[in-house]
Amino acid sequence: MLLYDKKLEANMSDYGIGIPMSPSRPGKILRYLEKCRSALPLLSLEKAVMGLGLDSPLLSREDLERVHQREFVARLYGEPRDREKEILKTYELIRSDGTYNRYEPEKAVKALGDLFKTILYRVSGSYLACRLALEGREQFCFYLGGGQHHGRYDSGSGFCLLNDVILAARKIQAEGRADLIWIIDVDAHKGDGSAELVKFSRDRGETFQGRNPEIITLSVHMAAGWPLDSESIAGAEPGRAPLVESDLDIPIAEHEEARYLPRLIEGLGDLEKRSGQRKPGLVIVVDGVDVYEKDGLASTALIALSKKQCLERDQLIFSFLHDRGLPSAWLMAGGYGEDAWEPTANFLASLAADPETPFSGKFDIRKD
Repeated sequence: MLLYDKKLEANMSDYGIGIPMSPSRPGKILRYLEKCRSALPLLSLEKAVMGLGLDSPLLSREDLERVHQREFVARLYGEPRDREKEILKTYELIRSDGTYNRYEPEKAVKALGDLFKTILYRVSGSYLACRLALEGREQFCFYLGGGQHHGRYDSGSGFCLLNDVILAARKIQAEGRADLIWIIDVDAHKGDGSAELVKFSRDRGETFQGRNPEIITLSVHMAAGWPLDSESIAGAEPGRAPLVESDLDIPIAEHEEARYLPRLIEGLGDLEKRSGQRKPGLVIVVDGVDVYEKDGLASTALIALSKKQCLERDQLIFSFLHDRGLPSAWLMAGGYGEDAWEPTANFLASLAADPETPFSGKFDIRKD
């Protein structure tokens, strides 16, 4: 199952933001799948809401407060000026001296604060993807959105205003749909916000280690570079992201691309060992492709997987989960520039071409 619709699209230049996030990335993926005649049904968020019997596609304010600080959430729902300040900080649009960075408000055709509406819609899609993975026949849903793993307890960070990964996981647990949830994060950047939020939930006694409910995080990421660069580390608060460790961290140093897949295999094995006899009810895969050698963001240059390596990475994770009968929700996550669509498109097409997957067969991509 693919989850996507055009309401997710947000051209950053419309808000005066100069970050290389291509709004055409999902469209290019879908066009490629159509060209390959891939047997993957496509569902819009609205159709997913109807099929799941929900009243709204959006997470509620209560859902946000389950994960994020109440005062932070209040600023997002409050005055436009407060909301804009949070967005300026999250997208690194303002420097310490007050001047703008990659932001030209005079070129904006939409109010910056209005971006929150699209962000809330996007993060809500990750929860829907989890529900579809849990309730669908294939036990698999790839959401062409989401993966905002830098969102922290009381602020946004690294282009991530809210952390949809943990928001989805905690809501699923609150509804009693899964006790143990794995998060497999293979974005180029460390899932530092997710690590912080899981730690804080444990500190509050809401999730636990070794018993229900529990979230276990695995992050495979650049060993250096943001958010693990010297400047970020020097300015970090003790006990806060990015200093908080994931349950399993696998840092990949520059020029270690050949070691990426073997270390991922080892990490997946460690994830299973850490769970003991318990089987996760759900796995969330943060499937960032900013590890791709043709990625357009400068801060991802310290890791450069080939197209083939990106495909092998995703096929490895899929097979590991599929062989164990684990339902998985995949979030598109990081990927920048005009070539960012390629790794995801290749992976999804490979699922339909493989007779061992539940997606093989005739062309069946449905549009709502």
